[in-house]
Amino acid sequence: MGHGHGHGHGPSAARAGERHRGRLTVAFVLAALFLVVEVVVALATDSLALLSDAGHMLTDTAGLGMALAAIAAASRAQVGASAGRTFGLYRLEVLAALANAVLLFGVAAYVLWKAIDRLQDPVDIEALPVFAVACAGLAVNLVGFWLLREGAKESLNVRGAYLEVLADAVGSAGVIVAAILIGVTGEDWIDPALAIVLGLWILPRTYRLGAQALRVLLEVAPPHIDLTALQADLAAVPGVVDVHDLHVWTLTSEMEVATAHLVVEVGADTHAVLDQARHLLSSTHKLDHATLQVEPADHTGCEQVGW
Repeated sequence: MGHGHGHGHGPSAARAGERHRGRLTVAFVLAALFLVVEVVVALATDSLALLSDAGHMLTDTAGLGMALAAIAAASRAQVGASAGRTFGLYRLEVLAALANAVLLFGVAAYVLWKAIDRLQDPVDIEALPVFAVACAGLAVNLVGFWLLREGAKESLNVRGAYLEVLADAVGSAGVIVAAILIGVTGEDWIDPALAIVLGLWILPRTYRLGAQALRVLLEVAPPHIDLTALQADLAAVPGVVDVHDLHVWTLTSEMEVATAHLVVEVGADTHAVLDQARHLLSSTHKLDHATLQVEPADHTGCEQVGW
């Protein structure tokens, strides 16, 4: 059925998480240690805002842990037909990111429910310990923010953990302000009111993370890829008379894959067609891994292939 060709520069971008494993580990240890402190103080002071912040810290810890587990599994997985994993385990980081989003949704929903209930029946809050723990939490989150900032640009999974740390940093800052206001005014309704604000603030960011992970799992074309333009560019390659069965999807962060059937004129130089199509995909559309099937125009049967 013509010539098949696979091309790629290797999953170097997909190994972004592996490159940042050390920083992820440090951020994980810091988050886990402080989580214990924050939960103990939140329960002792009965502060819902601090408990909300502890919930965010819990998702930070869980997210970082899942990120590390996914990176370890993907880096150790054997890739190949004999292992039954022709694409390795790179999708693990996407699954971890989706689990992260689900966990965040659950925490936000719980805090919103408790905060609304607490507004109707405020409880006395000890402002000083809440203030001290929130300050320490902000410091931990700023360190995590710095550790994960670079990796968040390259890995969806690291980006999920980064967003959680960022959200928690804002939450800690909010708890600091709330503790000061409670200490000055004595108004305990400030605590659940802040918890509601924190819950509503994290939901849109969580939705975007979950939607991005689902888009990958559903193998939707990457949003920056114009499929109409891509098909037109391939059809414009000298010797190509038709393009069909074109598919583009994301395997994992920054690792996109394309397949297509190129129908060429009878007697066309298939080597030249492949080389030009490869160059076009890589340079113009940033698709470094593509499998192209070249079919002579007088070949029959392949035009029926397509999803």
